[in-house]
Amino acid sequence: MTTTGNSLDSRPDDSFHVFDTTLRDGAQREGINLTVADKLTIARHLDEFGVGFIEGGWPGANPRDTEFFARAREEIEFRHAQLVAFGATRRAGGSAAEDPQVKGLLDSGAPVITLVAKSHDRHVELALRTTLDENVAMVRDTVSYLKEQGRRVFVDCEHFFDGYKANPQYAKAVVRAAAEAGADVVILCDTNGGMLPAQVQAVVATVLADTGARLGIHAQDDTGCAVANTLAAVDAGATHVQCTANGYGERVGNANLFPVVAALELKYGKRVLPDGALQEMTRISHAIAEVVNLTPSTHQPYVGVSAFAHKAGLHASAIKVDPDLYQHIDPERVGNTMRMLVSDMAGRASIELKGKELGVDLGGDRELLGRVVERVKERELRGYTYEAADASFELLLRQELRGEEVGKPRTYFRTESWRAIVEDRPDGTHANEATVKLWAKGERIVATAEGNGPVNALDRAMRVGLERIYPQLAKLELVDYKVRILEGRHGTDSTTRVLVTTSDGRGEWSTVGVADNVIAASWQALEDAYTYGLLKAGVEPAE
Repeated sequence: MTTTGNSLDSRPDDSFHVFDTTLRDGAQREGINLTVADKLTIARHLDEFGVGFIEGGWPGANPRDTEFFARAREEIEFRHAQLVAFGATRRAGGSAAEDPQVKGLLDSGAPVITLVAKSHDRHVELALRTTLDENVAMVRDTVSYLKEQGRRVFVDCEHFFDGYKANPQYAKAVVRAAAEAGADVVILCDTNGGMLPAQVQAVVATVLADTGARLGIHAQDDTGCAVANTLAAVDAGATHVQCTANGYGERVGNANLFPVVAALELKYGKRVLPDGALQEMTRISHAIAEVVNLTPSTHQPYVGVSAFAHKAGLHASAIKVDPDLYQHIDPERVGNTMRMLVSDMAGRASIELKGKELGVDLGGDRELLGRVVERVKERELRGYTYEAADASFELLLRQELRGEEVGKPRTYFRTESWRAIVEDRPDGTHANEATVKLWAKGERIVATAEGNGPVNALDRAMRVGLERIYPQLAKLELVDYKVRILEGRHGTDSTTRVLVTTSDGRGEWSTVGVADNVIAASWQALEDAYTYGLLKAGVEPAE
Protein backbone atom coordinates (compact mmCIF):
# COMPACT_ATOMS: atom_id res chain seq x y z
CA MET A 1 0.00 0.00 0.00
CA THR A 2 1.12 3.56 -0.56
CA THR A 3 0.45 7.03 0.70
CA THR A 4 0.94 8.62 -2.67
CA GLY A 5 -1.65 6.81 -4.75
CA ASN A 6 -4.64 8.69 -3.38
CA SER A 7 -8.04 8.36 -5.01
CA LEU A 8 -9.26 11.94 -5.19
CA ASP A 9 -12.54 11.37 -7.02
CA SER A 10 -14.71 11.84 -3.91
CA ARG A 11 -12.63 14.62 -2.38
CA PRO A 12 -13.35 18.35 -2.80
CA ASP A 13 -11.05 20.24 -5.15
CA ASP A 14 -7.81 21.92 -4.10
CA SER A 15 -9.30 25.39 -3.72
CA PHE A 16 -9.79 24.93 0.04
CA HIS A 17 -7.75 22.76 2.43
CA VAL A 18 -8.76 21.06 5.66
CA PHE A 19 -5.44 20.16 7.28
CA ASP A 20 -5.37 18.03 10.44
CA THR A 21 -2.43 18.07 12.85
CA THR A 22 -3.78 15.83 15.61
CA LEU A 23 -0.89 13.39 15.26
CA ARG A 24 1.69 16.13 15.80
CA ASP A 25 0.33 19.26 17.46
CA GLY A 26 -2.63 17.48 19.08
CA ALA A 27 -0.32 14.86 20.55
CA GLN A 28 1.41 17.60 22.55
CA ARG A 29 -1.59 17.82 24.87
CA GLU A 30 -0.84 16.92 28.47
CA GLY A 31 -2.09 13.40 29.12
CA ILE A 32 -1.91 12.19 25.51
CA ASN A 33 0.80 9.63 24.74
CA LEU A 34 0.27 7.98 21.36
CA THR A 35 1.86 4.76 20.28
CA VAL A 36 2.58 4.12 16.61
CA ALA A 37 -0.48 1.86 16.51
CA ASP A 38 -2.58 4.68 17.99
CA LYS A 39 -1.34 7.09 15.34
CA LEU A 40 -2.13 4.66 12.54
CA THR A 41 -5.65 4.15 13.90
CA ILE A 42 -6.29 7.88 14.20
CA ALA A 43 -4.92 8.45 10.69
CA ARG A 44 -7.43 5.92 9.34
CA HIS A 45 -10.29 7.69 11.15
CA LEU A 46 -9.24 11.09 9.82
CA ASP A 47 -8.92 9.77 6.28
CA GLU A 48 -12.36 8.19 6.59
CA PHE A 49 -13.72 11.55 7.74
CA GLY A 50 -12.28 13.10 4.60
CA VAL A 51 -9.73 15.70 5.68
CA GLY A 52 -7.39 16.73 2.88
CA PHE A 53 -4.10 16.49 4.76
CA ILE A 54 -2.92 14.54 7.81
CA GLU A 55 0.27 15.77 9.47
CA GLY A 56 1.86 12.63 10.88
CA GLY A 57 4.74 14.05 12.92
CA TRP A 58 8.42 14.92 12.55
CA PRO A 59 10.29 12.01 10.91
CA GLY A 60 13.85 11.78 12.11
CA ALA A 61 13.14 13.73 15.28
CA ASN A 62 12.19 10.57 17.21
CA PRO A 63 11.97 6.84 16.41
CA ARG A 64 8.20 6.73 16.89
CA ASP A 65 7.45 9.27 14.15
CA THR A 66 9.99 7.70 11.82
CA GLU A 67 8.35 4.30 12.32
CA PHE A 68 4.90 5.82 11.81
CA PHE A 69 5.76 7.11 8.34
CA ALA A 70 7.40 3.81 7.38
CA ARG A 71 4.37 1.80 8.48
CA ALA A 72 1.82 4.25 7.06
CA ARG A 73 3.41 3.84 3.63
CA GLU A 74 2.90 0.09 3.83
CA GLU A 75 -0.27 -0.30 5.87
CA ILE A 76 -2.63 2.54 4.89
CA GLU A 77 -4.10 3.26 1.50
CA PHE A 78 -5.39 6.79 1.96
CA ARG A 79 -8.65 7.38 0.13
CA HIS A 80 -9.07 11.09 0.79
CA ALA A 81 -6.06 12.52 2.63
CA GLN A 82 -2.44 13.10 1.77
CA LEU A 83 0.16 12.37 4.44
CA VAL A 84 2.26 15.30 5.58
CA ALA A 85 5.70 15.26 7.21
CA PHE A 86 6.61 18.13 9.52
CA GLY A 87 10.07 19.62 9.89
CA ALA A 88 12.09 22.82 9.99
CA THR A 89 13.98 24.94 7.51
CA ARG A 90 17.66 24.13 7.10
CA ARG A 91 20.19 25.19 9.70
CA ALA A 92 21.78 28.60 9.53
CA GLY A 93 24.92 28.73 7.43
CA GLY A 94 24.28 25.44 5.68
CA SER A 95 22.42 24.23 2.62
CA ALA A 96 19.11 22.40 2.38
CA ALA A 97 20.60 19.73 0.13
CA GLU A 98 23.07 18.73 2.86
CA ASP A 99 20.86 19.21 5.93
CA PRO A 100 20.22 15.86 7.69
CA GLN A 101 16.79 16.77 9.00
CA VAL A 102 15.68 17.91 5.53
CA LYS A 103 16.90 14.53 4.24
CA GLY A 104 14.76 12.87 6.94
CA LEU A 105 11.71 14.67 5.57
CA LEU A 106 12.40 13.33 2.08
CA ASP A 107 13.11 9.84 3.39
CA SER A 108 9.67 9.74 5.03
CA GLY A 109 8.11 9.33 1.60
CA ALA A 110 5.39 11.84 2.44
CA PRO A 111 4.13 13.66 -0.66
CA VAL A 112 3.61 16.87 1.32
CA ILE A 113 6.02 18.59 3.71
CA THR A 114 5.24 21.33 6.21
CA LEU A 115 8.18 23.51 7.21
CA VAL A 116 8.13 25.58 10.37
CA ALA A 117 9.82 28.94 9.79
CA LYS A 118 10.53 31.83 12.12
CA SER A 119 8.62 35.00 11.26
CA HIS A 120 9.12 36.94 14.51
CA ASP A 121 12.38 38.92 14.43
CA ARG A 122 13.13 38.38 18.13
CA HIS A 123 12.76 34.61 17.72
CA VAL A 124 15.16 34.67 14.80
CA GLU A 125 17.81 36.51 16.78
CA LEU A 126 17.27 34.86 20.18
CA ALA A 127 16.16 31.31 19.34
CA LEU A 128 17.87 30.65 16.01
CA ARG A 129 20.77 32.96 16.87
CA THR A 130 21.16 34.13 13.32
CA THR A 131 20.47 37.24 11.26
CA LEU A 132 17.16 38.26 9.79
CA ASP A 133 18.54 37.97 6.27
CA GLU A 134 19.92 34.48 6.88
CA ASN A 135 16.53 33.35 8.20
CA VAL A 136 14.88 34.53 4.96
CA ALA A 137 17.58 32.67 3.00
CA MET A 138 16.90 29.51 5.03
CA VAL A 139 13.22 29.68 4.04
CA ARG A 140 13.98 30.27 0.35
CA ASP A 141 16.62 27.54 0.12
CA THR A 142 14.63 24.85 1.92
CA VAL A 143 11.37 25.46 0.10
CA SER A 144 12.98 25.59 -3.35
CA TYR A 145 15.04 22.44 -2.68
CA LEU A 146 12.04 20.41 -1.54
CA LYS A 147 10.04 21.62 -4.55
CA GLU A 148 12.87 20.47 -6.81
CA GLN A 149 12.55 17.03 -5.19
CA GLY A 150 8.89 16.88 -6.25
CA ARG A 151 7.32 17.59 -2.88
CA ARG A 152 4.41 19.85 -2.18
CA VAL A 153 5.46 22.37 0.49
CA PHE A 154 3.49 24.26 3.12
CA VAL A 155 5.25 26.80 5.35
CA ASP A 156 4.10 27.43 8.94
CA CYS A 157 5.12 30.96 9.93
CA GLU A 158 5.56 30.43 13.64
CA HIS A 159 4.56 33.28 15.99
CA PHE A 160 3.41 35.20 12.93
CA PHE A 161 0.82 37.44 14.59
CA ASP A 162 3.10 38.42 17.46
CA GLY A 163 5.90 38.96 14.95
CA TYR A 164 3.61 41.07 12.79
CA LYS A 165 2.84 43.33 15.75
CA ALA A 166 6.55 43.78 16.47
CA ASN A 167 7.84 44.11 12.91
CA PRO A 168 5.18 43.81 10.19
CA GLN A 169 7.60 44.37 7.32
CA TYR A 170 9.83 41.49 8.37
CA ALA A 171 6.92 39.14 9.03
CA LYS A 172 5.61 39.83 5.53
CA ALA A 173 9.10 39.40 4.06
CA VAL A 174 9.16 35.82 5.35
CA VAL A 175 5.76 35.17 3.75
CA ARG A 176 6.98 36.57 0.42
CA ALA A 177 10.18 34.53 0.53
CA ALA A 178 8.23 31.29 1.07
CA ALA A 179 5.71 32.07 -1.66
CA GLU A 180 8.33 33.16 -4.19
CA ALA A 181 10.35 29.99 -3.54
CA GLY A 182 7.32 27.91 -4.48
CA ALA A 183 5.44 27.21 -1.23
CA ASP A 184 1.90 26.09 -2.06
CA VAL A 185 0.47 27.70 1.09
CA VAL A 186 1.95 29.98 3.75
CA ILE A 187 0.25 29.49 7.10
CA LEU A 188 -0.02 32.33 9.58
CA CYS A 189 0.33 30.84 13.07
CA ASP A 190 -1.07 32.29 16.27
CA THR A 191 1.41 30.17 18.20
CA ASN A 192 0.77 31.75 21.61
CA GLY A 193 -2.99 31.81 21.05
CA GLY A 194 -3.41 35.42 22.14
CA MET A 195 -5.27 36.84 19.15
CA LEU A 196 -8.93 37.84 18.84
CA PRO A 197 -11.11 37.40 15.73
CA ALA A 198 -11.20 41.03 14.58
CA GLN A 199 -7.41 41.25 14.88
CA VAL A 200 -6.89 38.03 12.92
CA GLN A 201 -9.23 39.13 10.16
CA ALA A 202 -7.49 42.50 9.79
CA VAL A 203 -3.97 41.02 9.69
CA VAL A 204 -4.84 38.22 7.26
CA ALA A 205 -6.56 40.65 4.89
CA THR A 206 -3.56 42.99 4.93
CA VAL A 207 -0.96 40.25 4.43
CA LEU A 208 -3.01 38.74 1.60
CA ALA A 209 -3.22 42.10 -0.16
CA ASP A 210 0.45 42.97 0.37
CA THR A 211 2.02 39.60 -0.54
CA GLY A 212 -0.39 37.86 -2.88
CA ALA A 213 0.52 34.53 -1.25
CA ARG A 214 -2.01 31.77 -0.69
CA LEU A 215 -2.60 31.92 3.08
CA GLY A 216 -3.65 29.47 5.75
CA ILE A 217 -4.40 29.80 9.47
CA HIS A 218 -3.15 27.86 12.50
CA ALA A 219 -4.81 29.02 15.72
CA GLN A 220 -4.16 28.01 19.32
CA ASP A 221 -7.01 28.34 21.82
CA ASP A 222 -5.45 30.25 24.71
CA THR A 223 -8.12 32.98 24.54
CA GLY A 224 -10.88 30.49 23.79
CA CYS A 225 -11.09 31.94 20.27
CA ALA A 226 -9.28 29.36 18.11
CA VAL A 227 -12.38 28.32 16.16
CA ALA A 228 -13.57 31.92 15.82
CA ASN A 229 -10.07 33.05 14.80
CA THR A 230 -9.92 30.32 12.18
CA LEU A 231 -13.24 31.36 10.67
CA ALA A 232 -12.21 35.04 10.84
CA ALA A 233 -9.15 34.17 8.78
CA VAL A 234 -11.37 32.41 6.25
CA ASP A 235 -13.53 35.54 6.08
CA ALA A 236 -10.37 37.50 5.26
CA GLY A 237 -9.35 35.16 2.45
CA ALA A 238 -7.46 32.23 4.00
CA THR A 239 -8.10 29.00 2.08
CA HIS A 240 -6.28 26.51 4.32
CA VAL A 241 -7.29 25.73 7.93
CA GLN A 242 -5.15 23.74 10.36
CA CYS A 243 -7.04 22.01 13.18
CA THR A 244 -6.91 19.06 15.56
CA ALA A 245 -9.58 16.49 16.39
CA ASN A 246 -11.56 17.57 19.46
CA GLY A 247 -9.26 20.58 19.82
CA TYR A 248 -6.40 18.55 21.31
CA GLY A 249 -3.12 20.39 21.65
CA GLU A 250 -0.54 21.98 23.89
CA ARG A 251 -1.73 24.11 26.83
CA VAL A 252 -5.48 24.60 26.23
CA GLY A 253 -5.44 23.21 22.71
CA ASN A 254 -5.88 24.07 19.05
CA ALA A 255 -8.73 25.02 16.77
CA ASN A 256 -11.19 22.13 16.97
CA LEU A 257 -11.52 20.33 13.65
CA PHE A 258 -15.16 19.40 14.06
CA PRO A 259 -16.84 22.78 14.73
CA VAL A 260 -14.58 24.38 12.10
CA VAL A 261 -15.57 21.87 9.44
CA ALA A 262 -19.25 21.94 10.45
CA ALA A 263 -19.28 25.73 10.23
CA LEU A 264 -17.62 25.69 6.83
CA GLU A 265 -20.05 23.12 5.44
CA LEU A 266 -23.28 24.18 7.16
CA LYS A 267 -22.85 27.91 7.74
CA TYR A 268 -20.54 28.97 4.90
CA GLY A 269 -21.83 26.51 2.34
CA LYS A 270 -18.28 25.37 1.46
CA ARG A 271 -17.83 21.78 0.34
CA VAL A 272 -14.73 20.74 2.24
CA LEU A 273 -15.49 17.06 2.89
CA PRO A 274 -16.47 14.14 0.65
CA ASP A 275 -20.17 13.48 0.18
CA GLY A 276 -21.79 12.01 3.31
CA ALA A 277 -18.73 12.49 5.52
CA LEU A 278 -20.27 15.17 7.75
CA GLN A 279 -22.83 12.67 9.03
CA GLU A 280 -19.96 10.58 10.40
CA MET A 281 -18.53 13.47 12.42
CA THR A 282 -19.90 12.55 15.86
CA ARG A 283 -18.80 8.94 15.50
CA ILE A 284 -15.30 9.92 14.32
CA SER A 285 -14.91 12.43 17.18
CA HIS A 286 -15.81 9.83 19.79
CA ALA A 287 -13.69 7.13 18.16
CA ILE A 288 -10.58 9.32 18.27
CA ALA A 289 -11.32 10.21 21.91
CA GLU A 290 -11.34 6.51 22.70
CA VAL A 291 -7.96 5.99 21.03
CA VAL A 292 -6.31 8.83 22.99
CA ASN A 293 -8.02 7.51 26.14
CA LEU A 294 -9.86 10.74 26.99
CA THR A 295 -13.56 10.88 27.78
CA PRO A 296 -15.39 12.69 24.97
CA SER A 297 -16.45 16.19 26.01
CA THR A 298 -20.19 16.05 26.59
CA HIS A 299 -20.61 19.74 25.79
CA GLN A 300 -18.49 19.94 22.66
CA PRO A 301 -20.30 21.80 19.85
CA TYR A 302 -22.03 19.62 17.26
CA VAL A 303 -20.67 16.25 18.48
CA GLY A 304 -21.12 16.32 22.28
CA VAL A 305 -23.91 14.20 23.74
CA SER A 306 -25.32 17.40 25.26
CA ALA A 307 -25.00 19.46 22.07
CA PHE A 308 -28.68 18.94 21.28
CA ALA A 309 -29.98 18.16 24.77
CA HIS A 310 -32.94 20.15 26.08
CA LYS A 311 -33.82 20.55 29.72
CA ALA A 312 -36.12 23.55 30.21
CA GLY A 313 -39.84 22.88 29.93
CA LEU A 314 -40.31 25.99 27.79
CA HIS A 315 -37.82 24.64 25.26
CA ALA A 316 -39.52 21.25 25.20
CA SER A 317 -42.92 22.80 24.51
CA ALA A 318 -41.50 24.66 21.52
CA ILE A 319 -39.53 21.64 20.25
CA LYS A 320 -42.68 19.55 20.33
CA VAL A 321 -44.12 21.97 17.77
CA ASP A 322 -40.92 22.40 15.72
CA PRO A 323 -37.42 21.18 16.75
CA ASP A 324 -35.82 24.02 14.77
CA LEU A 325 -37.20 26.56 17.25
CA TYR A 326 -34.43 25.71 19.73
CA GLN A 327 -31.81 24.01 17.52
CA HIS A 328 -29.50 25.73 15.07
CA ILE A 329 -29.23 22.63 12.84
CA ASP A 330 -30.76 19.20 12.52
CA PRO A 331 -28.41 17.06 14.69
CA GLU A 332 -28.62 14.17 12.22
CA ARG A 333 -26.60 16.27 9.75
CA VAL A 334 -23.53 15.76 11.97
CA GLY A 335 -24.44 12.26 13.13
CA ASN A 336 -25.80 13.36 16.51
CA THR A 337 -29.26 13.09 18.06
CA MET A 338 -31.61 15.31 20.01
CA ARG A 339 -32.09 14.37 23.66
CA MET A 340 -34.66 15.47 26.19
CA LEU A 341 -33.41 15.83 29.76
CA VAL A 342 -35.73 15.13 32.64
CA SER A 343 -35.34 17.31 35.72
CA ASP A 344 -37.31 19.52 38.09
CA MET A 345 -37.47 21.99 35.19
CA ALA A 346 -39.46 19.48 33.14
CA GLY A 347 -42.97 20.13 31.94
CA ARG A 348 -45.49 17.87 30.24
CA ALA A 349 -43.89 18.40 26.83
CA SER A 350 -40.45 17.37 28.17
CA ILE A 351 -41.85 14.18 29.66
CA GLU A 352 -43.82 13.27 26.54
CA LEU A 353 -40.85 13.84 24.23
CA LYS A 354 -38.51 11.94 26.56
CA GLY A 355 -40.98 9.06 26.67
CA LYS A 356 -41.08 8.96 22.88
CA GLU A 357 -37.25 8.96 22.81
CA LEU A 358 -37.27 5.94 25.16
CA GLY A 359 -39.98 4.13 23.21
CA VAL A 360 -42.72 4.69 25.81
CA ASP A 361 -45.89 6.13 24.30
CA LEU A 362 -47.66 8.31 26.86
CA GLY A 363 -50.45 9.05 24.40
CA GLY A 364 -50.72 12.73 25.25
CA ASP A 365 -52.50 11.82 28.51
CA ARG A 366 -52.33 15.12 30.41
CA GLU A 367 -53.29 13.55 33.74
CA LEU A 368 -50.61 10.88 33.40
CA LEU A 369 -48.04 13.44 32.24
CA GLY A 370 -48.93 15.67 35.16
CA ARG A 371 -48.39 12.82 37.63
CA VAL A 372 -44.98 12.06 36.13
CA VAL A 373 -43.96 15.73 36.25
CA GLU A 374 -44.90 16.02 39.90
CA ARG A 375 -43.19 12.77 40.79
CA VAL A 376 -39.99 13.82 39.03
CA LYS A 377 -39.98 17.18 40.80
CA GLU A 378 -40.63 15.55 44.18
CA ARG A 379 -37.84 13.02 43.70
CA GLU A 380 -35.36 15.61 42.42
CA LEU A 381 -36.07 17.62 45.57
CA ARG A 382 -34.94 14.55 47.53
CA GLY A 383 -31.72 14.32 45.51
CA TYR A 384 -32.53 12.11 42.54
CA THR A 385 -31.38 13.14 39.08
CA TYR A 386 -32.64 11.64 35.85
CA GLU A 387 -30.49 13.59 33.39
CA ALA A 388 -27.86 10.84 33.49
CA ALA A 389 -30.15 7.98 34.53
CA ASP A 390 -32.43 7.25 31.59
CA ALA A 391 -33.05 3.67 32.69
CA SER A 392 -34.38 4.69 36.10
CA PHE A 393 -36.58 7.29 34.45
CA GLU A 394 -37.97 4.77 31.98
CA LEU A 395 -38.83 2.45 34.87
CA LEU A 396 -40.59 5.34 36.60
CA LEU A 397 -42.55 6.07 33.40
CA ARG A 398 -43.58 2.46 32.97
CA GLN A 399 -44.61 2.27 36.61
CA GLU A 400 -46.90 5.27 36.20
CA LEU A 401 -48.17 3.97 32.88
CA ARG A 402 -49.30 0.77 34.60
CA GLY A 403 -50.95 2.79 37.32
CA GLU A 404 -48.68 1.35 39.97
CA GLU A 405 -48.40 3.10 43.28
CA VAL A 406 -45.04 4.04 44.71
CA GLY A 407 -43.76 1.11 46.76
CA LYS A 408 -45.72 -1.60 44.94
CA PRO A 409 -43.60 -4.75 44.41
CA ARG A 410 -41.33 -4.90 41.37
CA THR A 411 -42.45 -7.09 38.52
CA TYR A 412 -39.33 -9.29 38.44
CA PHE A 413 -38.26 -9.54 42.07
CA ARG A 414 -38.96 -8.00 45.46
CA THR A 415 -36.44 -7.16 48.15
CA GLU A 416 -37.22 -8.41 51.64
CA SER A 417 -33.95 -7.21 53.17
CA TRP A 418 -30.24 -6.88 52.60
CA ARG A 419 -27.19 -6.60 54.82
CA ALA A 420 -23.56 -5.67 54.13
CA ILE A 421 -20.74 -6.31 56.60
CA VAL A 422 -17.21 -4.90 56.51
CA GLU A 423 -14.73 -6.65 58.81
CA ASP A 424 -11.49 -4.89 59.76
CA ARG A 425 -8.92 -7.63 60.35
CA PRO A 426 -5.80 -7.42 62.56
CA ASP A 427 -3.49 -7.71 59.57
CA GLY A 428 -4.92 -4.50 58.08
CA THR A 429 -7.02 -6.21 55.40
CA HIS A 430 -10.79 -6.00 55.10
CA ALA A 431 -13.43 -8.63 54.42
CA ASN A 432 -16.70 -7.62 52.76
CA GLU A 433 -19.73 -9.87 52.92
CA ALA A 434 -23.35 -9.30 51.93
CA THR A 435 -26.57 -11.24 52.46
CA VAL A 436 -29.73 -10.53 50.46
CA LYS A 437 -33.25 -11.87 50.96
CA LEU A 438 -35.39 -11.66 47.83
CA TRP A 439 -38.67 -12.94 46.41
CA ALA A 440 -38.93 -13.95 42.74
CA LYS A 441 -41.57 -16.07 41.02
CA GLY A 442 -43.12 -16.90 44.39
CA GLU A 443 -39.84 -18.22 45.78
CA ARG A 444 -37.98 -16.79 48.78
CA ILE A 445 -34.26 -16.53 48.03
CA VAL A 446 -31.45 -16.06 50.55
CA ALA A 447 -27.98 -15.53 49.10
CA THR A 448 -24.61 -14.58 50.51
CA ALA A 449 -21.46 -13.46 48.72
CA GLU A 450 -18.13 -11.78 49.33
CA GLY A 451 -16.67 -8.91 47.32
CA ASN A 452 -13.86 -6.40 47.18
CA GLY A 453 -16.15 -3.83 48.80
CA PRO A 454 -19.61 -3.78 50.36
CA VAL A 455 -21.33 -2.69 47.14
CA ASN A 456 -19.50 -5.32 45.11
CA ALA A 457 -20.52 -7.93 47.69
CA LEU A 458 -24.18 -6.85 47.40
CA ASP A 459 -23.95 -6.99 43.62
CA ARG A 460 -22.54 -10.53 43.75
CA ALA A 461 -25.10 -11.68 46.29
CA MET A 462 -27.93 -10.42 44.11
CA ARG A 463 -26.48 -12.29 41.15
CA VAL A 464 -26.05 -15.49 43.18
CA GLY A 465 -29.67 -15.27 44.23
CA LEU A 466 -31.31 -14.34 40.94
CA GLU A 467 -29.25 -15.88 38.13
CA ARG A 468 -30.80 -19.32 38.65
CA ILE A 469 -34.24 -17.84 38.00
CA TYR A 470 -33.11 -15.21 35.50
CA PRO A 471 -30.07 -16.57 33.62
CA GLN A 472 -30.10 -13.40 31.45
CA LEU A 473 -28.47 -11.57 34.37
CA ALA A 474 -25.21 -13.45 33.74
CA LYS A 475 -24.56 -11.14 30.77
CA LEU A 476 -24.80 -7.97 32.83
CA GLU A 477 -21.72 -6.17 34.05
CA LEU A 478 -21.36 -3.05 36.19
CA VAL A 479 -19.06 -0.78 34.16
CA ASP A 480 -19.18 2.52 36.07
CA TYR A 481 -20.03 3.66 39.57
CA LYS A 482 -20.22 7.25 40.75
CA VAL A 483 -20.96 8.65 44.21
CA ARG A 484 -22.03 12.22 44.92
CA ILE A 485 -22.44 13.57 48.44
CA LEU A 486 -25.32 16.02 48.39
CA GLU A 487 -26.03 18.91 50.72
CA GLY A 488 -26.00 18.00 54.41
CA ARG A 489 -29.34 18.35 56.17
CA HIS A 490 -28.84 17.27 59.78
CA GLY A 491 -25.56 18.43 61.22
CA THR A 492 -22.89 16.18 59.76
CA ASP A 493 -25.47 13.92 58.09
CA SER A 494 -25.76 14.11 54.33
CA THR A 495 -27.67 12.57 51.44
CA THR A 496 -25.80 10.35 49.00
CA ARG A 497 -26.59 9.88 45.32
CA VAL A 498 -25.20 6.92 43.40
CA LEU A 499 -25.17 6.50 39.61
CA VAL A 500 -24.51 3.03 38.25
CA THR A 501 -23.83 2.21 34.60
CA THR A 502 -24.48 -1.36 33.49
CA SER A 503 -23.75 -3.16 30.22
CA ASP A 504 -25.13 -6.27 28.58
CA GLY A 505 -22.31 -6.35 26.02
CA ARG A 506 -24.43 -4.59 23.39
CA GLY A 507 -25.42 -1.37 25.12
CA GLU A 508 -25.21 0.52 28.40
CA TRP A 509 -27.75 2.12 30.71
CA SER A 510 -27.57 4.19 33.87
CA THR A 511 -29.64 4.06 37.05
CA VAL A 512 -29.79 6.21 40.16
CA GLY A 513 -30.29 5.67 43.87
CA VAL A 514 -30.55 8.19 46.71
CA ALA A 515 -30.40 7.49 50.46
CA ASP A 516 -28.84 8.69 53.68
CA ASN A 517 -25.89 6.31 53.19
CA VAL A 518 -23.91 5.12 50.21
CA ILE A 519 -24.76 1.42 50.59
CA ALA A 520 -28.52 2.00 50.59
CA ALA A 521 -28.27 4.35 47.61
CA SER A 522 -26.16 1.77 45.79
CA TRP A 523 -28.73 -0.95 46.44
CA GLN A 524 -31.49 1.19 44.89
CA ALA A 525 -29.39 1.81 41.79
CA LEU A 526 -28.56 -1.91 41.52
CA GLU A 527 -32.24 -2.87 41.82
CA ASP A 528 -33.10 -0.56 38.93
CA ALA A 529 -30.10 -1.76 36.92
CA TYR A 530 -31.14 -5.42 37.08
CA THR A 531 -34.81 -4.65 36.58
CA TYR A 532 -34.03 -2.63 33.46
CA GLY A 533 -31.66 -5.32 32.21
CA LEU A 534 -34.42 -7.93 32.40
CA LEU A 535 -36.87 -5.56 30.73
CA LYS A 536 -34.37 -4.86 27.95
CA ALA A 537 -33.78 -8.60 27.48
CA GLY A 538 -37.50 -9.10 26.88
CA VAL A 539 -38.07 -11.24 29.96
CA GLU A 540 -41.72 -11.66 30.86
CA PRO A 541 -42.67 -10.16 34.25
CA ALA A 542 -42.88 -12.68 37.05
CA GLU A 543 -45.69 -10.97 38.96
